[in-house]
This record gives sequence, structure tokens and C-alpha cells, in this order.
Amino acid sequence: MKIKTVSLFCGCGGMDLGLMGGFNFLGNHYSSLPFEIVYAADNDNYAVTIYNNNFEHSCIIKDVRDIDLTEIPEHNILLGGFPCQSFSISAQNPPRLGYKDERGKLFFEMVRILKEKQPRFFIAENVKGLLSANKGKAFPIILEEFRNAGYYIKYKLFNASHYGIPQKRERVFIVGFREIADHDKFEFPEPTTLNETKVNLESVISLDAHLDEKWYFSEKAVAGMLKVQHKMNKGRDQNLQQPCNTISSHLAKVSLNSTDPVLKINGRYRRFTPREAANIQSFPDEFQLGSVSENRQYRAIGNAVPPVLMWHISNAITALL
Repeated sequence: MKIKTVSLFCGCGGMDLGLMGGFNFLGNHYSSLPFEIVYAADNDNYAVTIYNNNFEHSCIIKDVRDIDLTEIPEHNILLGGFPCQSFSISAQNPPRLGYKDERGKLFFEMVRILKEKQPRFFIAENVKGLLSANKGKAFPIILEEFRNAGYYIKYKLFNASHYGIPQKRERVFIVGFREIADHDKFEFPEPTTLNETKVNLESVISLDAHLDEKWYFSEKAVAGMLKVQHKMNKGRDQNLQQPCNTISSHLAKVSLNSTDPVLKINGRYRRFTPREAANIQSFPDEFQLGSVSENRQYRAIGNAVPPVLMWHISNAITALL
């Protein structure tokens, strides 16, 4: 029997692909897991286009705030990587979680659905900075909101490079359990690649891209970077024998005066191709990026959850089923 899943803020589908499994990456097979997506939504129509090119089920273009609870089918697990840039702490007693702009409201929409639908599990993913937001005050209140929705909570900070992914991406995963027995039994997955067994960047880099001038920075851009490099610590060219630094949605506008990772090939700087960015995130080669612009591909991939990391966490859930 398939475990019914609702996916919010699903983007191009990294979290959903990892949950479902059934794909290969760098010679490893990540087996199919007993989950099916019965409802998926995101407000970025470009990311949704990529999503719908890769899954048999469809994702709808919708702001989570506009979702009527009656349209969400019954489900056993809720997924969501909610935005976290906008939290504030209201000076109340006890302190309350507020928001600085519209994006700050989105976390509460996930809580709203949990309170009403009460799925057996939820998995939330977010940036490492969530742990220290508002001088460390926001995260405990976020956990308390989830608990007030009726869930026992476990969370862990993951480094993607510890799980067979050629990237040092750090993200926090929060897993909620409606039943205490599930909470007590659940264990986060142990690392699979540490130290000398980490997957290096070279394993996902295209030799053909080395030959294409399109991906190289101009001499003017290089000169500008070198002029200020001594005081800016920029030009983050990557060691091909190590996992890559974290890639972001900024890759479409990457510059040598930013902290975004770049390559240095035979003394020349170049950016990653969209396919290389997808590989760095652990998307399989057959995952289709076409039909939207390269800028939108970079944005969607940079915002995604690495499928391989999500697969390991989802596989740990299957021990409870």
C-alpha cells in the first residue's frame, strides 16, 4: 500500500523525487519507496513546469495561502520546505513568532494544514540559518508551533556531502510524528560518505562544458575580481577533488565577486552549467530541465532539496510503516 503524501512548496521536485525513490545517481540505485504524491503545489510556475515534466502526477500552481483545506486530500505525510527569511519575534509574554513580510506567513500555513488534517508524519526542510534566526529565538518557537499542532518532534542538521552528494550543503530537517511510538522508534539515517569516501565535484563535471566559451567569464570580469580579491575574499573556485560549496538560486547571476562557487579550468574561470548544478544537487541525469530558460533552471535547481538526501530520510521513515 502506498503512503499518501501532500507536498507544499515543492519547487521543481527534489524533495518529492527523493521521497518516491526509483532513480540512479552516480552508479547507485535509490530504490522505490512506498510513497505517492496525491497533492503538490508551488507558486513558481517555472519550477512547476520542470516538476510536471518529470512526474506522472501533476503539481498545481498555487500560493499555499490560497489553498482551501477542503481541496487537500486525506494523507499520511505532509512535506514542506517553508521560507524562513522573514521571521521576527514579537515582544509578548511568552514571545510569539511573527513575520516581517508576506513570506513569513507561510510557515503558519503549514501549521494550519497540520492542525486540520493531522497526517501521521510531516517533514520540513530549511536552511541552517533557521537554527540561529533572531539570535536563536525563532527556532524553539517554530518547534513549539509544530508541537501545538499535535506533533512530537525530532530535528537534525544534515551535511549533504555525508550522504553520497558532491556538495557541502547544510540543511535542517524537522520530522513530526502524531504518535509517540513513531517518535520513539524513528532514527535519522547515519552518514554513508565521510572523509575520504566523500563524493568529489569532478565526478559530476562535464568535460564538454570545458570546451564551450559560453560558460567562461570574460577577461573584464576576471580582472575586476582580481583587483579586489585581496580584500573581498571572493572568486570561490572549487577544488575538484572535494565536494562543492553550497550552490544557490543565484547561479544564473553568479559573479566572481560573490561567494557562489565557480570552476577554474586551465587558469580560466567558468560557471556551472544547469545540468552540472542539477548533478551537484544529486538529481539523476534523466531529470529533465528543458522548456524553461536557463536562468529559471538555475533558480529551481538552486532552491531544491537534494533528492539523494531526501531519499535517506524518507527511507528511515519506512522503518515505521
